Amino acid sequence: MFNYSVEVNFLLMQFSDSKQLQIVHGFLFLLIYLEALMGNLLIFILVTVHPCLHTPMYFFLKNLAFLDAGLISVTVPNLILNSLTHRSLISFPGCVCQVWLVIHFVGSELFLLTAMSYDRYVAICHPLRYDVIMNKGICVQMVATSWIFGSIFGALYSAGTFSLSFCGSRKVPQFFCDVPSLLKISCSKKHVTIDVSVTIGVIWGLFCLVCIGISYAYIFSTVLRKPSLPGRSKAFSTCVPHLIVVTTFLVTGATAYLKPVPDSPHLIDFLVSVFYSVMPPSFNPIIYSLRNKEIKASLWKLLWKLHHYKCYE
Repeated sequence: MFNYSVEVNFLLMQFSDSKQLQIVHGFLFLLIYLEALMGNLLIFILVTVHPCLHTPMYFFLKNLAFLDAGLISVTVPNLILNSLTHRSLISFPGCVCQVWLVIHFVGSELFLLTAMSYDRYVAICHPLRYDVIMNKGICVQMVATSWIFGSIFGALYSAGTFSLSFCGSRKVPQFFCDVPSLLKISCSKKHVTIDVSVTIGVIWGLFCLVCIGISYAYIFSTVLRKPSLPGRSKAFSTCVPHLIVVTTFLVTGATAYLKPVPDSPHLIDFLVSVFYSVMPPSFNPIIYSLRNKEIKASLWKLLWKLHHYKCYE
């Protein structure tokens, strides 16, 4: 039955049946994709080239930008192409790759956001020991762990999903291949492998959520005890953006994966998926850069150097 499934293609849903609206949606998502890609790549480049940003916080931010660029690149370019060409097909290997890479980037990002909350906890609650605790080796190990766990979850979810048979409808009720939508159209009655994978994923998500919650409980307790208002403002300015990112990511992700998939998806169902897979990679560069003086200062320095380089040419 698995060999039979490999030979099929899948049909993805469009936001609208109107060809004119599909073109509008294609160009709209093209603008969103270019903004997200350029914003995340800019953060990656700034943190890489400027020595003043070679700290654990920006090291994690650079890797988060890379994961965000990867996550949005898995789903949106195919959506743009389908909208502009009025096609909905995706091949079986393409669908497998989408599931594996989406879960990989989401799982990696979840652990990385947990590591970032721990970094903020150490910086605010144990500032004198910060350099010892958050040394380069520990930071590299945390990032490597996030990638390893993301790959494991991606392999588990994709193997569990595509070990099922798809002998009926191939119309995926989503604009990209995701696990709940594929389970919806599968004709297999038993989902033991994927059920185990989802259970592990939920436990992993709850573990990360608890760790983040504990970190911020200690952070806010420490910040509120600070006597000076400037000290509180500085601490909150580094924590609030990360908390916004975490909340948006977890709420939209949990909603997208835990709610039942309807037989006929409405616009609100597509919007939930957009907020989960498109909005975090698009908003993260804005959230972190607009409130971050170091990032803005590094950007001006880079632009100034590029301007002088062109003048000398």
